[in-house]
Amino acid sequence: MLEIKNYSYEYFKNKEVIHNIDLKVKEGDIYAFLGRNGAGKSTTIKSIVGINNIKEGDILLNKVSIKKEPLKYKMKISFVPDTPMLYENIKGIDYLNFIADIYEVGTEDREERIKKYAIQFEIYKALDDLISSYSHGMKQKLVIVASLIHDFDLYVLDEPFVGLDPEATYNLKQIIKDLSKEGKIIFFSTHVLDVAESLCNKVAIIDNGKIIIDDDMDKVIKKKSLEDFFMDLLKDE
Repeated sequence: MLEIKNYSYEYFKNKEVIHNIDLKVKEGDIYAFLGRNGAGKSTTIKSIVGINNIKEGDILLNKVSIKKEPLKYKMKISFVPDTPMLYENIKGIDYLNFIADIYEVGTEDREERIKKYAIQFEIYKALDDLISSYSHGMKQKLVIVASLIHDFDLYVLDEPFVGLDPEATYNLKQIIKDLSKEGKIIFFSTHVLDVAESLCNKVAIIDNGKIIIDDDMDKVIKKKSLEDFFMDLLKDE
């Protein structure tokens, strides 16, 4: 289980952008984390994956605290950022092996996973090329392959479909569903609300640094679309 407990965050003194939020995401959940620009989504995600230093509250994965045992915590999480941040002057295969080394993935497992997912996302033949030669979509695919290189407990996906072609988008959706069936935790942020509605079983909406909705997807939207519900909710706010 991913637990966010009494979490607040401020970039400057007395400038709090996240206000004492609490969330629980269970094994098998595909959890949509939604909000408009500036609502606090990216700040929260950066704290979940260990980019932001947490001072107020705590975040735990299967009872392991990111504050008390950061390395143990981070070894169990996978992160696809909204913009692929890569080492441009190395080959794609070198980047994947670098990630596999960090997570202590054995030779047999890494070779099997790299081949499987690189073929599935149609970048296998490009792995011996420099990353600088990749298109944006290829870089996104490389980040996704890297995120699947190990058996993680938590997958944090921030706008993972940006830049993907329709086939890659379909494949990633199927992988997410399969991970959910295996009991993995999927924490998923997107502005494409119809994708969130069709893919996720849970939803939280953050606005002005506060959680204003946290429930089952079907209970939240009822007879509306998620897009209509979201727009009506923000109008009321």
